[in-house]
Amino acid sequence: MLIVVTRTLILYALVVIALRLMGKREIGQLQPFDLVGIIMISELAAIPAENVGIPLIAGIIPIIVILFASTLLAVLELKSERARALLNGTPSVLIARGKIVEAELKRNRYNLTDLLVELRIKNVPNISDVEFAVLETNGQLSILPKSLKRPATPEDFGIAPSYEGLPSVLVMDGKLQKNNFERDKIDLPWFLNELKKQNIHRIEDVFLASLDTCGTLFIQKKLKR
Repeated sequence: MLIVVTRTLILYALVVIALRLMGKREIGQLQPFDLVGIIMISELAAIPAENVGIPLIAGIIPIIVILFASTLLAVLELKSERARALLNGTPSVLIARGKIVEAELKRNRYNLTDLLVELRIKNVPNISDVEFAVLETNGQLSILPKSLKRPATPEDFGIAPSYEGLPSVLVMDGKLQKNNFERDKIDLPWFLNELKKQNIHRIEDVFLASLDTCGTLFIQKKLKR
């Protein structure tokens, strides 16, 4: 039993490292060669993990080979536009100026039901409101509404809103994020005083505290257990 556990942990660690080296793309953003690599790696890791009669190296070497091949293809994809088109395909325009391109639907085996579902998900239920709908190489549908149907922006009204960046997390689950205090030059005594104003006397009692670029402090206290 101990041998099985040890082999499984080794293969698990190897698969995690392999997937980490392959990049941070989500499943929905994977290109075909990425997806094939992940499926093969998982299958190759499962075989020696289940059968102790198979040498562990018989699972490790193929995983390393696939990782090497996937990395090589990724580099090739970055260097060559032709290789990128060959490996990943090219985007397809499914809707052009409010009209469905039937030939592209058939070529990509993309049915009308799926198209209408994707439009509803993107809050564009009417095909006539779509300027272009592009099926990307990762299978996602990009939708560009017609100019009159796009949400208004501050620029449309000649408004220049103030800068809005990412909030700085000061406390997370009762732990002070010292690096963020130093990076954003936030005064710790000021923060502790703000906690006292909300009747919080210990950092450990804070579930989450963050400060946005406008100076607004958000504090949520932990629930009592």
